[in-house]
Amino acid sequence: MSDQPQRISYFPLSEMDDQMMAVMNRCAAEGTPRPESSAVRAHSNAAFWAFDNAWEKLFRSGVVEHSIKELCRVYVSRSVKCEYCGNQRSEAAHDAGLTEGKFDDLMNFESSASYSDRQKAALSYAEAITWRFDPDDGFWERLHSHFNEEELVELACFIALTMGQQSWIRMLNIDHHQVMAGGAASLAPGFEDREALAASRQSPEYWASSPPR
Repeated sequence: MSDQPQRISYFPLSEMDDQMMAVMNRCAAEGTPRPESSAVRAHSNAAFWAFDNAWEKLFRSGVVEHSIKELCRVYVSRSVKCEYCGNQRSEAAHDAGLTEGKFDDLMNFESSASYSDRQKAALSYAEAITWRFDPDDGFWERLHSHFNEEELVELACFIALTMGQQSWIRMLNIDHHQVMAGGAASLAPGFEDREALAASRQSPEYWASSPPR
């Protein structure tokens, strides 16, 4: 993380209403998103609820497998280098069998044996959106062979939502264990508390230590 100061403050929990606090409690208990990013969005009631509603429909719900969305979410994190988002994991995806080792080859997914053809197609979609590629007919034929049009629209809207949020969040210099601290919900292994987080960032294998591509 940058040594620069935090750019937007956390909205005080004491000033949140019961509905907003219910979301914050869920963030603390379940994560993805965790409380810090939600506390920043809480400065704008419209932004807070627009994101929460969209996240519920596009990430937690929907027709595309949650584990595929989680792979795409972390791919975007590593592409835009949002450490706050990239050090989170969806517990629902983990419960569905998405183990930590599945994230090791994300930036080289095409040549990896870790992913199914459907997962690779989804990641190629995330790649094209994130890096603003101009795909050819073969790209679209591949996608249509694995996803129907409802799935393609849902997946693209989710990728666009998480890319926009993470491209912004990475600029804020926020970090975990700063709002409603004490829980480790949805944190990647090695980031469960402040001490572990600091130690993990010192490792030469830390994913954000080198350029993503």
